[in-house]
Amino acid sequence: MGFPLRRLLLLQSVGSRQRLLGKPGRSPGTHPMEICLKIEAANGSSDGLNFNPMKEYMILSGPQKIAIAVLCTLLGLLSALENLAVLYLIVSSHRLRKKPSYLFIGSLAGADFLASVVFASSFVHFHVFDGVDSKAVFLLKIGSVTLTFTASLGSLLLTAIDRYLCLRYPPTYKALLTRRRALATLGIMWVLAALVSYLPLMGWTCCPRPCSELFPLIPNDYLLGWLLFIATLFAGIIYTYTHVLWKAHQHVASLAEHRDRHLSGMARMRLDVRLAKTLGMLLAVLFIFWFPVLALMVYSLAARLSDQVKKVFAFCSLLCLVNSMVNPIIYGLRSGEIRSSAHHRLAHWKKCVRGLGPEGKGEIPRSSVTETEADVKTTPGLDSRELSWPDEL
Repeated sequence: MGFPLRRLLLLQSVGSRQRLLGKPGRSPGTHPMEICLKIEAANGSSDGLNFNPMKEYMILSGPQKIAIAVLCTLLGLLSALENLAVLYLIVSSHRLRKKPSYLFIGSLAGADFLASVVFASSFVHFHVFDGVDSKAVFLLKIGSVTLTFTASLGSLLLTAIDRYLCLRYPPTYKALLTRRRALATLGIMWVLAALVSYLPLMGWTCCPRPCSELFPLIPNDYLLGWLLFIATLFAGIIYTYTHVLWKAHQHVASLAEHRDRHLSGMARMRLDVRLAKTLGMLLAVLFIFWFPVLALMVYSLAARLSDQVKKVFAFCSLLCLVNSMVNPIIYGLRSGEIRSSAHHRLAHWKKCVRGLGPEGKGEIPRSSVTETEADVKTTPGLDSRELSWPDEL
């Protein structure tokens, strides 16, 4: 009997005694370091050929697997269709796909579409069908899931920065944020997200590092680094949208000097309320759908997890899929220009179906300078200058 196998038997014996004695603070789950020892033992003996450490993470019961399969299929399908619709409406419009604001929204829709497909299929394959892949394939899958959600949050941050720049520098916004600069920024964001997400595939795996109790082959130190990166994105989103609210409030207050005091005060109050509601909705969506998952990830770094907690984490992970389903409604379908693009396409299809041919080259009606929460329309004369706000507020 080789040394690795003897150590595995000794480890199992010690674990059995600890469970029988009911030692405090110990859960029935497998310790991350024990997984590493099992992998070492399996690699050093012929008896370990059928052993796979990923089985330690497949903890769902039969009814729970059915629930996960149904929820993943429905949410993934709805999310994919919504984001695909937003992508089509932006790409099919010659004018919209040239604007930085819609490039960022398109990036968000693309990331959420990929997240819906990759996450749902990988999650069901692993937790429902107990699918066991090779190490490289599994790390590629989990890296792709991480990439899509990381890019989604990165796109949210760029969208927030775009809206801030429109409010902060309205006269020079078009010159400041050109289409080329927007594409370059998106490229940098996606490359950075891919680099961070595929580090485990490049070799940053557990053993001899302690393994995560939530993700197979993922070390705790990598999980901590990714959490810090995501926390930075969240902090940037919150900080930027807070400044959007403040700058909008200042801008509307400055317009009050050129209007009737009573009317401008009422308009300013309505605008502030709408901005506050929008900001509150955006932050509430982020908090509700991401906080449970991130909190459990942080907790897993500091304490042992029971199988019940791991099951809770599996279901909480579906909230990230719900977030990908809600994003196109908040950032895409609530936009007046995207809705106009949808009406334009529907009218085009109706005429084609009726045999009347294409309706022509007419494009959707133009709105204000930029389609953000800070669209500013200026006409000659102080009395006619006003602030126009799109429908998404």
